[in-house]
Amino acid sequence: MRIGAWWVAPWALSTRKPGLPSGALARSFAGMSTLELIVEDLRKLPPPKLAEAAGFVHRLTEVTRAERLAALERSAGILTDAEGAELERVINEGCEKIDARDW
Repeated sequence: MRIGAWWVAPWALSTRKPGLPSGALARSFAGMSTLELIVEDLRKLPPPKLAEAAGFVHRLTEVTRAERLAALERSAGILTDAEGAELERVINEGCEKIDARDW
């Protein structure tokens, strides 16, 4: 497609929200958030498909949880006892203190 002196690919002109089907474009103009669009689509599903969608969402959150646990396990034990004590001391000295002048 030509716009002025420039050639532009039609897909570059899309205002569709990333990751949403093209049918969501018109609804996104109505000011609906991604979550609102998803909930609206879920309400239209028959019970078997709704159960399938719930399973998919649950798997997504479980992957995220598994990733967080894996990161925690990788970082556990990386500090020496002295480094851990120093980190704890710095946190205790510098955190959770209220300075009335900052308000």
